[in-house]
Amino acid sequence: MKRLFLTLLAAGVLLSACNSNKTGAAAADSTKTTGNAASTAAMKFENDAHDFGKIKTGDKVSYDFKFTNTGSSPLIITDAVATCGCTKPEWPKTPVKPGESGMIHVTFNSAGKSGLQDKQITITANTNPAQTRVHLVGEVLAK
Repeated sequence: MKRLFLTLLAAGVLLSACNSNKTGAAAADSTKTTGNAASTAAMKFENDAHDFGKIKTGDKVSYDFKFTNTGSSPLIITDAVATCGCTKPEWPKTPVKPGESGMIHVTFNSAGKSGLQDKQITITANTNPAQTRVHLVGEVLAK
């Protein structure tokens, strides 16, 4: 009987220690998430899509996607990639301070293209979520 009591007591202590550790870890993780979310950069675009209309094969069109850092930390863009090599994004290499604006300059080369086009540009930055997408759309007509 004494052995059964000690076994149950030991099991109870181990279970309560495991549960309190998980609760403490969850509370710490919750604090970290809340702390990060409160001090994150945020990218707000004036327009997340631009229609360049109709152009002829071989023409190049450019557009500046203007954005503002609406977060509380400096915005750092680490990469901007287009869905094809015919579209080239350029972005600020220096941090954009909270409240300040910047632009992603995108150039589309229609050489070898025809028909409706939808070029997606994925911007990776220290935002939540980390990736933001903008679109450059239009139609390429044969010469």
